[in-house]
Amino acid sequence: MNDRSVLEVRHGTRTIDGDTVFYREAGSETAPVLLLPHGYPCSSFQYRRLMPALADRWRTVAPDFPGFGYSGTPDPARFGYDFDAYATFLERFTDALGLGSYALWLHDYGSQIGLRHAIAHPSRIRGLVIQNGDIYADALGPKYETIQRFWRDPSPENRAPLEKAVSEDGFRAEFVGEVDAHVARRVPPDMWKLHWPLMDTPVRRALSVGLMEKLKANLDWFPRYQAYLREQRPPAMILWGPKDEYMPEPAARAYLRDLPEAELHLLNDAGHWLLETHFEVALPLVRRFLGKVLH
Repeated sequence: MNDRSVLEVRHGTRTIDGDTVFYREAGSETAPVLLLPHGYPCSSFQYRRLMPALADRWRTVAPDFPGFGYSGTPDPARFGYDFDAYATFLERFTDALGLGSYALWLHDYGSQIGLRHAIAHPSRIRGLVIQNGDIYADALGPKYETIQRFWRDPSPENRAPLEKAVSEDGFRAEFVGEVDAHVARRVPPDMWKLHWPLMDTPVRRALSVGLMEKLKANLDWFPRYQAYLREQRPPAMILWGPKDEYMPEPAARAYLRDLPEAELHLLNDAGHWLLETHFEVALPLVRRFLGKVLH
């Protein structure tokens, strides 16, 4: 491929259901597609290094979810800001771009949203890259205790730590609070310094806390996610940073119950944001896997 512009990340917007949706893409529009839903508290920005590094062979597409990043923030009266609403959005977004089949990256909230999308459209899914996304209730890490305390007793006192987490300091803790200091130094401060101003509005702060609250209802979907994996057996690679107090190593290994043939790669001292800290290790693993499922 000689056109250098194809290898660069391109930025655009689409209007979907009356709302502006920002997205990034790289690669030829005729190449096989990797769809990249993002996690919390981030946006498509988390894939800014990965996308051009794959663009010689694949088309990578990463939207900002409504209420995140540079996308619009619909009125909560008409957009639910729950996992169902985001799964519907992902369907509308892929339809708007004419994406008929793709590999799917599953990370953080994007794993649960992505799997709901996969359940609705199993024929579209050519493979899964699973990066620190939890769908096994018995493998949740110790950091869930704060949220679980609120689920058990939704008092103002138990809600307060969730609200406190939606802050610049809370975002920083999400990105660097669990890995060793020498690893944390690899995470650019942009991750929280850029994202917090984008999220510091009343509606966006509320939707961030609301998604933590709605994780309880999402637990009911865990058996459905697992059944999809077990019944459809999509080709999968599990790429995991075990220094993750929400999703430690057992959360990664749990996927092998339903996907026993999946590749499992545990990146030792990596945490939840391994594309920031272990990119050079992760990239050849991703390229090798995509070479098998997207050609």
